Amino acid sequence: MSSDSVESSISGTAFPTSPPSAAASKAEPSIRGITPRNAIIAASIVATLGVWAAAGWVWLDEYRLFPPHQTLAAASAQRPKAIERERRHSSTGRVAAASASHPSTTRSLRGGRGGAPSAPASFVVLPFANQSHNPGQEYFADAVTAGLTAELSQIPGSFVIARATAFSYQRKAADVVQIGRALKVRYVLAGGVEQEGERVHLTGRLVDDETGRPVWADQLATSRSDLAKAQDEFVRRMARALNLQFVPPTEPARTADPQARDLVMQGWAWCRRPYSVASWQEAGRAFAHALAIDPQSVDARIGLATVLGGRLAEGWGLSRQQDPARAERLLREALARDANNATAHFALGVLRQMQGRLRAAQVEYQTAIALDHNDARAYFHLGQTLMYLGDPRAAIPDFSTALLLDPRDPNRTELYWALGTAHLLLGRVDMAIDWLERARAANPRLWFPHLYLAASLALRGDVQPAKAELVQSLELNPAVNSLARMRFYNLRIAAPQYRALQKATLDVGLRRAGLPDGDGDGARL
Repeated sequence: MSSDSVESSISGTAFPTSPPSAAASKAEPSIRGITPRNAIIAASIVATLGVWAAAGWVWLDEYRLFPPHQTLAAASAQRPKAIERERRHSSTGRVAAASASHPSTTRSLRGGRGGAPSAPASFVVLPFANQSHNPGQEYFADAVTAGLTAELSQIPGSFVIARATAFSYQRKAADVVQIGRALKVRYVLAGGVEQEGERVHLTGRLVDDETGRPVWADQLATSRSDLAKAQDEFVRRMARALNLQFVPPTEPARTADPQARDLVMQGWAWCRRPYSVASWQEAGRAFAHALAIDPQSVDARIGLATVLGGRLAEGWGLSRQQDPARAERLLREALARDANNATAHFALGVLRQMQGRLRAAQVEYQTAIALDHNDARAYFHLGQTLMYLGDPRAAIPDFSTALLLDPRDPNRTELYWALGTAHLLLGRVDMAIDWLERARAANPRLWFPHLYLAASLALRGDVQPAKAELVQSLELNPAVNSLARMRFYNLRIAAPQYRALQKATLDVGLRRAGLPDGDGDGARL
């Protein structure tokens, strides 16, 4: 793709002049085009397509009118010690495991203790402090934090808390030992980044929360152009101190040009800001500029494809046909250069999911997990895909793993709602009610927990409380005032098996709660 065609895919031609501030397999028939209804529902995918951005989820929480069918996640009620996926993890054969089944087994998150079943180590990387004199370099420190988080996943069998949870502690006074114990991980990595011109200085300290003492500390001076290699070396030294193996990522994943790499960092920083068309346009310009500077950049291609998918979901893209084609081309080019890039496989899975090609999406998510066994987003979307293929029982372990990896997910309402929905579809009414009540308590402003709770309560025979929940749902979203309207706004890419489960559970409960079948001015309660 030429730089001209890349730039034309993003509205406007000016690139951002400054970084964002710190304050801010067997495929089913595909849907030929994404209808306006599906585009509205797919809007929630924006927050998870590239970075599972916490701020974006908060924005969607406040304004979403439709259930978050594209942002499912869940967790077990007592948050067990751990849930993992069996995987074949080697530097040469990881992709081969992608399409295999992943039966879950338990493991200890606090790896390294006597008697721990399998996990050699569990980590959280707290946001590295920006030690530069320029506050505008916050994005650089955040990018280093994200990079180190990803690098730790190259320790076979490691458990690494997701970036979103780690960043929930940013600029908050907290004891690192308390953080480690709260997250049920053994090691907490904290440090700082100083960038002055081309010079970069990393400092880090690893604390064992069992003893409360540092078990490793180091510092490393490097240049911007060698930052990726320096991060590899940083984690290699840490792994060596813990007697752990470290398998660095393959070289094709690197963006060679330092300026292009810096623009990619800025692009992801724009994506992590509270969602707006303007911020995603800035992200797109940054990624496009990076690709123009470094036409071989895998990272810029993935970022630009992310923006194209996001604007398609939000309905502000120039073409519902051209944007998916561009995104697919960019991702195919990225994978041609780096077949083992987990982020590219994840992004392609999201694109397949939006196209209604659920089996193909499942394969991409499984590939992403095989390549990065700590990718919470991939577990989340894999569970979601299994759910909409009509197998909520198989989806629950993936939802549970996603929450274990990202336990301080800012959008816990949807996490609880998703697990409640899975149990509802399985006929486990009491468990569904428990989780849906948690969803309602976490954010009473959202209508869909009230709606699904109404159905669950009615199925249990608690008709009057069910009617009260239905009233709340209608007050928050009067548009969904009948089963026909709910089906109109419901996900259209789900398999017939899913729709059959919904018809036998959710629909029955809503009728008992008083929601009429046909369109009307409101439910007759």
